[in-house]
Amino acid sequence: MSPAIAASNGLPVSRNEEGPSRFLLPSDYGDFQTNRLNHTPPLPSILKNPFQVVDGHPTTAAGNPNEIANLFPNLYGQPSVSLVPGQSEVKGQSLKVGVVFSGGQAPGGHNVITGIFDYLQERARGSTLYGFKGGPAGIMSCKYVKLTADLIYPYRNQGGFHMICSSRDKIETPEQLKQAEETVKKLDLDGLVIIGGDDSNTNACLLAEYFRSKNMKTQVIGCPKTIDGDLKCKDVPISFGFDTACKIYSEMIGNVMVDARSTGKYYH
Repeated sequence: MSPAIAASNGLPVSRNEEGPSRFLLPSDYGDFQTNRLNHTPPLPSILKNPFQVVDGHPTTAAGNPNEIANLFPNLYGQPSVSLVPGQSEVKGQSLKVGVVFSGGQAPGGHNVITGIFDYLQERARGSTLYGFKGGPAGIMSCKYVKLTADLIYPYRNQGGFHMICSSRDKIETPEQLKQAEETVKKLDLDGLVIIGGDDSNTNACLLAEYFRSKNMKTQVIGCPKTIDGDLKCKDVPISFGFDTACKIYSEMIGNVMVDARSTGKYYH
């Protein structure tokens, strides 16, 4: 059993390759899942009050900077950003944002979506959040669901990616990039959040580079998701899901060690 599955709620839900055919209801849950629903994750202090986004030093690459600069001429060297206390310049502006799961599941994925939804409701009233169904393929085929408070609520603090489901499809060929362009233009998206690991964020870069070359308004945001810890850098000290994976694996290895000590007849 993978750590991601071990950390999920384990509830059966009917689904297909494009996403669940029936979304969960609070009545589906037992006491354990209900207690999770009632938990309120702590917010970083900077997000509890008005803040501004401030540009910092230009970003670079850890290796092969010239090659990467040639691959991403419109993106390379963009300034780093930080959040500082202050009145936001975009407060009150309604937005249209799309979100998609990409790659294997990791604990915390649903809370990324609920966090985006809550922020939009509080800081950008009147905004719309679309969930692309079945991973990146949902972007190319324009299969989505409008995410509402009632739909999102049963997935708060719950494991899995089954709210909108995921896949390992790529968006990298000219035809695929064109399909993605048509989708974001149809929905008039201000932003597209790709929740994924190293491969998924590479594809997010390709998509962002393509959108920038077309002078499109859609901003592409890559959210670092992996239980492997292979996105670690000075800007991403830990990806969500990694802490849970370490703890689950440690528990499983500890259990095997105790089992091995408990009898001389068997080996593990």
